[in-house]
Amino acid sequence: MSTAVETTKAPAEGGGAAGAPRRGIAARIVGRIGGGVAQALLVLIALFWLVPTLGLLVASLRSNEDNSADGWWNVFAKPTQLTMESYSALLDKGDFVDSFWNTVLITVPATLLVVVIAALAAYAFAWMEFPGRDWLFIIVVALLVVPVQVALIPVAKLYGAIEFGGFQMFGSVTGVVLFHVAFGLPFAIFLLRNFFAAIPRDLLEAARMDGGSEWTIFRRVIFPLGGPAIASLGIFQFLWVWNDLLVALVFADTESQPMTKWLQSQMRQFTGNIDILAPGAFLSLIVPLVVFFAFQRYFVQGVLAGSVK
Repeated sequence: MSTAVETTKAPAEGGGAAGAPRRGIAARIVGRIGGGVAQALLVLIALFWLVPTLGLLVASLRSNEDNSADGWWNVFAKPTQLTMESYSALLDKGDFVDSFWNTVLITVPATLLVVVIAALAAYAFAWMEFPGRDWLFIIVVALLVVPVQVALIPVAKLYGAIEFGGFQMFGSVTGVVLFHVAFGLPFAIFLLRNFFAAIPRDLLEAARMDGGSEWTIFRRVIFPLGGPAIASLGIFQFLWVWNDLLVALVFADTESQPMTKWLQSQMRQFTGNIDILAPGAFLSLIVPLVVFFAFQRYFVQGVLAGSVK
């Protein structure tokens, strides 16, 4: 009996658990240094990634003369160079303030319309039966591969032909919003439809048995459960529209231009107007950061949705 036991335990003594694969030298080295060294490396990468943003912030707090004289890192030796004069001068410019509000007027409706329309359409594609549903969804998926650049000229001609009551679609805030909504919907519908389809059917059947209409099921069941995915979509759409320049360059005129187009119009020799570009770029950066961190919890939940059963 003792011999049999000793014979059985022998392989475990020499190579660890029976049947366990041997780890190579590289794997053992990574396993030993992976904790602290990896964390330190990630911190260094994060700091290195933040250097341009820090430089932009410091440059926006220095005068044009100081920025022309030396690099922004010299502020650590001369902290008295920091001033808010550039921001005060920028906010006194009426055209910049108008461009800021134009950005808000473009981004907020374009985000809300995409989220609401896509959520309703995604619910219909996921849980409602109607003729041609699958073919319509295939068309929506096919629209994902259509680049924005292909539609710029045709849509511009279409906008130029739309005029009623003295209102011209081309060059207006409404035209920019509609373009963003049209090209944001295919991805939004595809994303939300796949998320809604993963919701257990029993929940919807129970709601129907209790007499709930489709609108009630969407409002009481789908919308709460799909909150993380909807919030993630809202963040993506907000960031895309807020930072857009291409569509604004084509469809927005001087009166409806967002901040991205206004900043682009200020581009001269960089050191010649850095007192305008640096604070303007940093102000355009603040709002997306606030929106992202305000909804960060929902964003992470939406990204991880469906990964764990």
